[in-house]
Amino acid sequence: MPVITEHKVNFYDTDAMAVVHHANYIRWFETGRVEYLRKYGITLGDMMEDGYVFPITEVRAKYVSPGRFDDVICIETRPRALTKAKMAFTYRVFNKKTGELMVKGFTQNVFTHKESGKITRLPEKYYTKLQQAMADESVWQELQAKEENNPHRK
Repeated sequence: MPVITEHKVNFYDTDAMAVVHHANYIRWFETGRVEYLRKYGITLGDMMEDGYVFPITEVRAKYVSPGRFDDVICIETRPRALTKAKMAFTYRVFNKKTGELMVKGFTQNVFTHKESGKITRLPEKYYTKLQQAMADESVWQELQAKEENNPHRK
């Protein structure tokens, strides 16, 4: 199930062309990812206290339409893949008022030991919660597919 996080575009989020600077979308992916993990009872603070960090190893963004100062945007975050060593997310950033898609994105993160920086397997304490997130996403996608194929849908 996607997690939707709202953000009001600040003046400092824009560039000299009066549109959202492209780098901000990457920051907003992080905002969405943090809220997604929080929904499943995981905070980055707890992970760091337990000696784990979650750095990005890959990021992609496809810019579709610009955001502007004072727009309220929605950051839709969904899990895409999970192993004990890494997790991937997809994002859609859209204008809340118009529904217009602004950006589609992807990130891949790896679980690493905070001290050594080496990739590690995530302990069950966290992995079980993330498996539930993936299961919830699978059920949500099945329901969406049934709804789209429903001949009685209006």
